[in-house]
Amino acid sequence: MNNANDFSAYTVSIHYDRRLYRQDIAGSVAHAQMLAKQGIIGEEDAAAIVDGLAIVKQEIESGDFPWDASLEDLHMNIERRLHQLIGPAAGRLHTGRSRNDQIALDMRLYIREVIGEAVAGLRAVQRALLGLARRYQQVVMPGYTHLQRAQPVLFAHHMMAYFEMFQRDIGRLDDCRRRADVLPLGSGALAGVPYPTDREFLAWELGFSSISANSMDAVSDRDFVVEFMAAAALCMMHFSRMSEELILWASGEFGFIRLADEFTTGSSIMPQKRNPDFAELARGKTGRVYGDLMGLLTTLKGLPLTYNRDLQEDKEGFFDTVDTLQTTIAVFAAMLPGLELQTERVESLAGESGMLATDLADYLVGKGVPFREAHGIMRELCRHCDDEGIKLQDLPLDDYRRFSPLFDNGVYGITAMASAAARDNPGGTAPGRVAEALARAEQILEEAGDGA
Repeated sequence: MNNANDFSAYTVSIHYDRRLYRQDIAGSVAHAQMLAKQGIIGEEDAAAIVDGLAIVKQEIESGDFPWDASLEDLHMNIERRLHQLIGPAAGRLHTGRSRNDQIALDMRLYIREVIGEAVAGLRAVQRALLGLARRYQQVVMPGYTHLQRAQPVLFAHHMMAYFEMFQRDIGRLDDCRRRADVLPLGSGALAGVPYPTDREFLAWELGFSSISANSMDAVSDRDFVVEFMAAAALCMMHFSRMSEELILWASGEFGFIRLADEFTTGSSIMPQKRNPDFAELARGKTGRVYGDLMGLLTTLKGLPLTYNRDLQEDKEGFFDTVDTLQTTIAVFAAMLPGLELQTERVESLAGESGMLATDLADYLVGKGVPFREAHGIMRELCRHCDDEGIKLQDLPLDDYRRFSPLFDNGVYGITAMASAAARDNPGGTAPGRVAEALARAEQILEEAGDGA
């Protein structure tokens, strides 16, 4: 029969929480300095602790740190090693804190950092989208609804739709960063600490804009992690939508784009294949980020105040989300600049018969026909063209006039670019409006600087 020691690995978290070592050490350094400042521990002990932690950090980064799974977590491993390095003074470090507020601090420090990296990466993706929009600024392409060709739009307008999506993603991440920017250290296990600590000093040293208002809330909630994961899920959804279009556009049926060779793969038996595997993987990885989010929400939903060991399960899914989002961002920032638009193909489809039906209806509206009546006329006219196998552009004027005497030679001046240019209202696809959007995007990126 198994004994309790056989199950000790069940509680171990060191194999994943060790990635928080920099945040944990930074928090410990600030805590030691605060304890000395407040006269809670001696200056010599604090100096020894700080020097010892510097050695611990160097050992971890060089790969020489003696990790011990029997100590369960990051905190105990560092504390044990610190004691080996500096002796009894190490035991004074944990004065006035608990592992509960310690891990809450580590998570907040870490999430602020990864948000900065994600935002910087998304800025790089936006720059790539803006570069594509500039390169093909005057190219008109089919716009779609229901995956059916609908109306002509500028390719640049299409790219800027994703720019706007990622701009909102950045806004959500920035919002999350503001709510994560609260110092929990000093909350103790749940009720605060019986020492004259200086939490404002800690907040200043660690770069927090405020301190937590309730010790029980500070150690037990992970809503800032949920918020990050929800923002990441939305961002991955936008990458997945873009991936779907890239996959379709790269197919022989569409033939809209060509992706660089390093972002496609061949087939094991079909030598002609150029599979858009990176886009497909991004589409697939979106599902795992959704799963990570639901996993944490489920973990948190039934927890009473305050800390419960269930909260150990907040990290693996979170770290997986961080890694998946960051690598996806990096892939797209590298892949998009090498995208080649097949301009002749997209422009030829943008000018095909049915794409201009709405413009012809608007043409009749301009002659006084109510829109619903004009819509019905064009529906019958398009049906006639389908039955006869003829394009609207090739239809004789006499045939046009069978459906309405208001048609004249002006119908032949309606082109894909003219259609796009007619959408000259704010947010529309007219070349002038798109140029304004590109200028605005450049200003956004210029003001953002390095993206963080």
